[in-house]
Amino acid sequence: MTARLYVTSLSNPSKAAAAMASYKRLPHRRVELLSGFHPYLVRAAGFSGRTVPALELDGRHVQGTLEISRALDQVIAERPLFPAEPFAQRAVQDAERWGHDELQPLPRRIFRWAVVRDGGLRHWIAADVAGVPAPALAAALTKPIAARRSAEAGGSEAAIRDDVRRLPGLLDHVDALVSSGVIGGSEPNAADFQILSSVRALLDFKALPPAEHRPAAQQARRLFPHWEGEMPRFEIPGT
Repeated sequence: MTARLYVTSLSNPSKAAAAMASYKRLPHRRVELLSGFHPYLVRAAGFSGRTVPALELDGRHVQGTLEISRALDQVIAERPLFPAEPFAQRAVQDAERWGHDELQPLPRRIFRWAVVRDGGLRHWIAADVAGVPAPALAAALTKPIAARRSAEAGGSEAAIRDDVRRLPGLLDHVDALVSSGVIGGSEPNAADFQILSSVRALLDFKALPPAEHRPAAQQARRLFPHWEGEMPRFEIPGT
Protein backbone atom coordinates (compact mmCIF):
# COMPACT_ATOMS: atom_id res chain seq x y z
CA MET A 1 0.00 0.00 0.00
CA THR A 2 1.32 3.43 -0.93
CA ALA A 3 -0.09 6.51 0.76
CA ARG A 4 0.62 10.22 0.84
CA LEU A 5 -1.13 12.59 3.21
CA TYR A 6 -1.13 16.26 2.19
CA VAL A 7 -1.54 18.67 5.10
CA THR A 8 -0.76 22.16 6.32
CA SER A 9 0.80 22.51 9.75
CA LEU A 10 -1.73 25.10 11.03
CA SER A 11 -4.85 23.19 9.97
CA ASN A 12 -6.87 21.50 12.72
CA PRO A 13 -8.47 19.05 10.23
CA SER A 14 -4.97 18.24 8.95
CA LYS A 15 -3.97 17.42 12.52
CA ALA A 16 -7.04 15.19 12.82
CA ALA A 17 -6.25 13.29 9.62
CA ALA A 18 -2.58 12.87 10.53
CA ALA A 19 -3.54 11.52 13.95
CA MET A 20 -6.05 9.10 12.45
CA ALA A 21 -3.47 7.79 9.98
CA SER A 22 -0.98 7.28 12.82
CA TYR A 23 -3.60 5.61 15.01
CA LYS A 24 -4.45 3.20 12.18
CA ARG A 25 -0.70 2.58 11.72
CA LEU A 26 -0.95 3.44 8.05
CA PRO A 27 2.51 3.63 6.45
CA HIS A 28 2.44 6.93 4.63
CA ARG A 29 4.45 9.90 3.50
CA ARG A 30 3.36 13.20 5.03
CA VAL A 31 3.57 16.11 2.58
CA GLU A 32 3.55 19.57 4.19
CA LEU A 33 2.05 22.24 1.94
CA LEU A 34 2.65 25.95 2.43
CA SER A 35 -0.36 27.52 4.16
CA GLY A 36 -2.13 30.01 1.93
CA PHE A 37 -0.81 28.41 -1.24
CA HIS A 38 -2.18 24.96 -0.45
CA PRO A 39 -5.31 25.25 -2.66
CA TYR A 40 -3.09 25.45 -5.73
CA LEU A 41 -0.59 22.86 -4.52
CA VAL A 42 -3.18 20.24 -3.66
CA ARG A 43 -4.80 20.65 -7.06
CA ALA A 44 -1.38 20.27 -8.65
CA ALA A 45 -1.04 16.97 -6.75
CA GLY A 46 -4.04 15.61 -8.63
CA PHE A 47 -6.95 16.29 -6.26
CA SER A 48 -10.22 17.73 -7.53
CA GLY A 49 -10.80 19.98 -4.51
CA ARG A 50 -8.70 22.75 -3.02
CA THR A 51 -8.63 21.74 0.63
CA VAL A 52 -6.49 19.78 3.05
CA PRO A 53 -6.25 17.18 4.42
CA ALA A 54 -5.98 15.17 1.22
CA LEU A 55 -5.03 11.49 1.13
CA GLU A 56 -3.65 9.65 -1.86
CA LEU A 57 -4.17 5.96 -1.13
CA ASP A 58 -3.06 3.43 -3.76
CA GLY A 59 -4.03 5.86 -6.50
CA ARG A 60 -7.33 6.82 -4.85
CA HIS A 61 -7.76 10.50 -3.99
CA VAL A 62 -9.69 11.25 -0.80
CA GLN A 63 -10.21 14.74 0.63
CA GLY A 64 -11.62 15.93 3.94
CA THR A 65 -11.69 14.36 7.36
CA LEU A 66 -15.12 12.74 6.93
CA GLU A 67 -14.03 10.90 3.81
CA ILE A 68 -10.57 10.06 5.16
CA SER A 69 -11.92 8.43 8.33
CA ARG A 70 -14.09 6.10 6.27
CA ALA A 71 -11.35 5.33 3.75
CA LEU A 72 -8.97 4.40 6.55
CA ASP A 73 -11.47 1.94 8.04
CA GLN A 74 -12.03 0.43 4.59
CA VAL A 75 -8.34 -0.37 4.02
CA ILE A 76 -7.32 -1.17 7.63
CA ALA A 77 -9.83 -3.08 9.75
CA GLU A 78 -7.74 -3.01 12.91
CA ARG A 79 -8.22 -0.18 15.43
CA PRO A 80 -11.59 0.86 13.91
CA LEU A 81 -12.63 4.49 13.88
CA PHE A 82 -16.35 3.60 14.06
CA PRO A 83 -18.00 1.15 16.47
CA ALA A 84 -19.58 -1.99 15.03
CA GLU A 85 -22.73 -1.73 17.16
CA PRO A 86 -25.29 0.26 15.11
CA PHE A 87 -26.52 2.62 17.84
CA ALA A 88 -22.99 3.51 18.95
CA GLN A 89 -21.89 3.84 15.34
CA ARG A 90 -24.67 6.31 14.60
CA ALA A 91 -23.78 8.34 17.69
CA VAL A 92 -20.15 8.61 16.56
CA GLN A 93 -21.15 9.48 13.00
CA ASP A 94 -23.52 12.21 14.24
CA ALA A 95 -20.87 13.63 16.57
CA GLU A 96 -18.25 13.54 13.82
CA ARG A 97 -20.56 15.39 11.44
CA TRP A 98 -21.39 17.97 14.12
CA GLY A 99 -17.68 18.51 14.77
CA HIS A 100 -17.06 18.94 11.05
CA ASP A 101 -19.95 21.31 10.39
CA GLU A 102 -20.22 23.31 13.60
CA LEU A 103 -16.88 23.33 15.44
CA GLN A 104 -14.18 22.76 12.84
CA PRO A 105 -14.71 26.10 11.02
CA LEU A 106 -14.21 28.25 14.15
CA PRO A 107 -10.43 27.98 14.59
CA ARG A 108 -9.95 28.40 10.84
CA ARG A 109 -12.15 31.48 10.59
CA ILE A 110 -10.78 33.18 13.72
CA PHE A 111 -7.15 32.51 12.85
CA ARG A 112 -7.44 33.60 9.22
CA TRP A 113 -9.20 36.80 10.27
CA ALA A 114 -6.36 37.55 12.69
CA VAL A 115 -3.63 36.78 10.15
CA VAL A 116 -4.95 39.49 7.84
CA ARG A 117 -4.81 42.12 10.55
CA ASP A 118 -1.75 41.09 12.54
CA GLY A 119 1.56 41.49 10.75
CA GLY A 120 3.37 39.87 13.66
CA LEU A 121 1.28 36.73 13.20
CA ARG A 122 2.17 36.60 9.50
CA HIS A 123 5.84 37.07 10.44
CA TRP A 124 5.58 34.14 12.87
CA ILE A 125 4.05 31.94 10.18
CA ALA A 126 6.79 32.85 7.71
CA ALA A 127 9.68 32.53 10.17
CA ASP A 128 8.68 29.78 12.59
CA VAL A 129 6.12 27.70 10.70
CA ALA A 130 7.20 27.90 7.06
CA GLY A 131 10.86 28.75 7.67
CA VAL A 132 11.03 30.97 4.61
CA PRO A 133 13.90 33.45 4.11
CA ALA A 134 13.17 37.15 4.65
CA PRO A 135 10.11 36.58 6.85
CA ALA A 136 9.39 40.30 7.18
CA LEU A 137 9.11 40.61 3.42
CA ALA A 138 7.03 37.44 3.22
CA ALA A 139 4.70 38.81 5.92
CA ALA A 140 4.09 41.93 3.84
CA LEU A 141 3.70 40.14 0.51
CA THR A 142 1.31 37.47 1.78
CA LYS A 143 -1.29 39.84 3.23
CA PRO A 144 -3.45 39.79 0.05
CA ILE A 145 -3.37 35.98 0.06
CA ALA A 146 -4.32 35.96 3.74
CA ALA A 147 -7.24 38.29 2.96
CA ARG A 148 -8.47 35.93 0.25
CA ARG A 149 -8.27 32.89 2.52
CA SER A 150 -10.09 34.78 5.28
CA ALA A 151 -12.89 35.73 2.91
CA GLU A 152 -13.20 32.09 1.81
CA ALA A 153 -13.66 31.10 5.46
CA GLY A 154 -16.38 33.72 5.96
CA GLY A 155 -14.15 35.95 8.03
CA SER A 156 -15.60 39.27 9.16
CA GLU A 157 -15.59 41.02 12.51
CA ALA A 158 -19.30 40.28 12.93
CA ALA A 159 -18.74 36.59 12.17
CA ILE A 160 -15.84 36.36 14.62
CA ARG A 161 -17.85 38.03 17.37
CA ASP A 162 -20.65 35.56 16.73
CA ASP A 163 -18.16 32.66 16.89
CA VAL A 164 -16.86 33.89 20.25
CA ARG A 165 -20.44 34.26 21.52
CA ARG A 166 -21.35 30.71 20.46
CA LEU A 167 -18.13 29.07 21.64
CA PRO A 168 -19.16 28.35 25.28
CA GLY A 169 -22.26 26.51 24.08
CA LEU A 170 -20.24 24.51 21.57
CA LEU A 171 -17.77 23.50 24.27
CA ASP A 172 -20.69 22.58 26.52
CA HIS A 173 -21.79 20.17 23.79
CA VAL A 174 -18.31 18.66 23.60
CA ASP A 175 -18.33 18.22 27.37
CA ALA A 176 -21.69 16.45 27.06
CA LEU A 177 -20.28 14.11 24.40
CA VAL A 178 -17.43 13.25 26.77
CA SER A 179 -19.85 12.72 29.67
CA SER A 180 -22.05 10.41 27.59
CA GLY A 181 -19.07 8.36 26.41
CA VAL A 182 -19.49 9.14 22.72
CA ILE A 183 -15.94 10.57 22.77
CA GLY A 184 -13.18 10.41 25.34
CA GLY A 185 -13.17 6.64 25.75
CA SER A 186 -10.16 4.39 26.19
CA GLU A 187 -9.85 4.01 22.41
CA PRO A 188 -10.43 7.09 20.21
CA ASN A 189 -12.93 7.07 17.38
CA ALA A 190 -13.47 9.28 14.33
CA ALA A 191 -15.45 11.82 16.37
CA ASP A 192 -12.62 12.11 18.91
CA PHE A 193 -10.14 13.09 16.21
CA GLN A 194 -12.61 15.37 14.45
CA ILE A 195 -13.78 17.29 17.50
CA LEU A 196 -10.80 17.29 19.82
CA SER A 197 -8.40 18.57 17.15
CA SER A 198 -10.55 21.70 16.92
CA VAL A 199 -10.71 22.05 20.70
CA ARG A 200 -6.94 21.67 20.88
CA ALA A 201 -6.45 24.38 18.26
CA LEU A 202 -8.70 26.75 20.20
CA LEU A 203 -6.67 26.18 23.37
CA ASP A 204 -3.74 27.88 21.62
CA PHE A 205 -5.77 31.07 21.07
CA LYS A 206 -4.59 32.93 24.16
CA ALA A 207 -7.14 35.75 23.89
CA LEU A 208 -10.05 33.35 24.40
CA PRO A 209 -11.34 32.77 27.93
CA PRO A 210 -9.51 29.90 29.68
CA ALA A 211 -11.12 26.50 29.15
CA GLU A 212 -8.60 24.17 30.77
CA HIS A 213 -11.10 23.12 33.44
CA ARG A 214 -13.39 21.58 30.87
CA PRO A 215 -13.48 17.85 30.09
CA ALA A 216 -13.27 18.90 26.43
CA ALA A 217 -9.89 20.56 27.02
CA GLN A 218 -8.56 17.69 29.11
CA GLN A 219 -9.50 15.13 26.45
CA ALA A 220 -8.05 17.34 23.68
CA ARG A 221 -4.69 17.53 25.44
CA ARG A 222 -4.77 13.78 26.08
CA LEU A 223 -5.38 12.92 22.42
CA PHE A 224 -3.09 15.65 21.08
CA PRO A 225 -0.28 15.94 23.65
CA HIS A 226 2.14 17.38 21.11
CA TRP A 227 1.03 20.44 19.15
CA GLU A 228 3.49 22.02 16.74
CA GLY A 229 4.67 25.52 17.47
CA GLU A 230 3.98 28.06 20.19
CA MET A 231 1.45 30.45 18.70
CA PRO A 232 1.84 34.11 19.68
CA ARG A 233 -1.07 35.92 21.25
CA PHE A 234 -3.34 37.77 18.86
CA GLU A 235 -6.44 39.86 19.43
CA ILE A 236 -9.90 38.41 18.86
CA PRO A 237 -12.96 40.67 18.73
CA GLY A 238 -15.59 39.86 21.32
CA THR A 239 -13.16 38.59 23.94
